[in-house]
Amino acid sequence: MANLQKAGHSVGRSPRCALAIYFDIWIIKPVLTRLFCFLSCLCLPAMVSAEPRLLTHRYGQTEVSGTPERVVSLSFIGHDFLLGLGVMPVALRYWYGDHPFGVWPWAQHALGDAEPQVITGGIDVEAVALLQPDLIVGQWSGMTETEYRLLSRIAPTLPPPEGQSDYSASWQQMTRQIGRAMGLEAQAEAQIAQIEARFAAIQTAHPDWQGKTAAAVWPDQIGAYTTVDLRGQFLEQLGFVNAPEVEALAGPRTYNIRLSQEDLTPIDTDLLLWLTVNDPAAALARIRLRPSMRAFVQGREVVADPELTAALSHSSPLSLSYALDRLEPMIAAAVDGDPTTEVPQ
Repeated sequence: MANLQKAGHSVGRSPRCALAIYFDIWIIKPVLTRLFCFLSCLCLPAMVSAEPRLLTHRYGQTEVSGTPERVVSLSFIGHDFLLGLGVMPVALRYWYGDHPFGVWPWAQHALGDAEPQVITGGIDVEAVALLQPDLIVGQWSGMTETEYRLLSRIAPTLPPPEGQSDYSASWQQMTRQIGRAMGLEAQAEAQIAQIEARFAAIQTAHPDWQGKTAAAVWPDQIGAYTTVDLRGQFLEQLGFVNAPEVEALAGPRTYNIRLSQEDLTPIDTDLLLWLTVNDPAAALARIRLRPSMRAFVQGREVVADPELTAALSHSSPLSLSYALDRLEPMIAAAVDGDPTTEVPQ
């Protein structure tokens, strides 16, 4: 530069060179800067969703970072919640039924062509480790604290939410917990709002249901569900009061009460919902005193077939939507007190 100055050139550039520098400084760099800012904004949601999330649960706290890609569901119903959020588990736990991969009809469209590994039986920690998960869903699984500690060494693990027993968490709590773990809080809250709006709309459409008594019962062993369980909670969300005598017999964490064939009074309610797995007619025929019940005489019974029963038992946003579609007209026909009204199936 000193030599150039001695030659009488202040900068030492030709007009063409000066034009190129002007173009670089005043046109190219601003464009690149704006492009970089634009791309950074596009990446922002991904960076936000990747922030670590701390989830408090029954056995303590679990931290989940990033977006899990290999999710294993040890929950008997957890795959329903995952599929509803668009998450494809690499493995899921079989509960019952003969549907492909243990996924019932209301969730088959969400499963699509995926072929998750199906886990049967109890929780096998070594088998889970071989699946190389980066998230383990264990709500509604019966997971013990010892199993949780072992599984947590493999991947972040989600037992039931804080304050809940093995099978007492509400569908809202489970949806919210999985949504947060996956970084899909907004989608989870939208699903909760949608289903809660459906319950509210049904309550508005049927003010005569509000405050009436109801019971959800397995006929095989005459087991009545309490509001600790998803099925008892379902009835209350429709505006019914879950069988008061059943609730009086239950402890704070009791989800099902076995009743004697000789005294069916606790379940002789304004609405009696029978939940069945195999042959409904045969199961009901074994209840000798059923014909003497007010619910029977006045036609206040709804007999759920195995598929509808399973939908209530899963109680995920996907299955609840299906159950509400089918049950609303059935319940409306049953609770009118007119035994001649045919209850649709």
